[in-house]
Amino acid sequence: MNKDELTISRIQDIIERTENNAYLNSTGFLDSHEQALARRVLRTTSEFETFLWGGYDDADRRIVVSRPTTYECPYHDLLAVIRVEVPKGARRLTHRDYLGSILSLGIERRVIGDILVNENGADIICLSEIMDYLLNEYRQIGRNEIKATQSTLDDLRLPELRKEIIRETVPSTRLDNVVSSAFKISRSNAVNAIKSGIVSVDHIEAVKPDQRLEDGAVLVLKGKGKAVLREVGGESKKGRIWIIIDKYV
Repeated sequence: MNKDELTISRIQDIIERTENNAYLNSTGFLDSHEQALARRVLRTTSEFETFLWGGYDDADRRIVVSRPTTYECPYHDLLAVIRVEVPKGARRLTHRDYLGSILSLGIERRVIGDILVNENGADIICLSEIMDYLLNEYRQIGRNEIKATQSTLDDLRLPELRKEIIRETVPSTRLDNVVSSAFKISRSNAVNAIKSGIVSVDHIEAVKPDQRLEDGAVLVLKGKGKAVLREVGGESKKGRIWIIIDKYV
């Protein structure tokens, strides 16, 4: 069984456990590729529901939650937040600094969600099962002594997302046309990028330049960033289609 098959098997397992035992089940945190695999098997029945959740709307790393709908079954307690504060005057720590120091404690990557870095430290989303261990053991990043305290999802310090709004016309909503507009590259380069497997749509690798996109499609071009096709409008006088793209910078 390869890695993808193992991921799918684990997701199917929590769904089956919910079906059979009618209680809350969840996975560890999944990266974007694993989430794409999860979307293939997620389904909703009259007895239970399954969904991806990372603690806030724009989370990159998410868990799969499977829960009954026949009675109250809260899921927010599955995740916790560790707030890290660094000493004044210390150098600005990066995402890599925080993640590396956490993994050096012998913690698996699957229990750590998004690490939201700010000027004073970071908010780290994790599985609740690891919270007490982090509070007790997480004391240092490199040479910097740190302070780790418990926070809440409601009090997350979310980084400000900067985005450029792009309004353009395209011949059609083919993937290659939208990638060209979103990332300011030629259509031929967009086609090459797609065929090279470095473009994803809604976190799923896209290899067909003629794939048609709809409002809300999330595009990622490796090395160039992320964009969202916010709106597909009507036709211009020349028969081209108006689109609005949010390009994150």
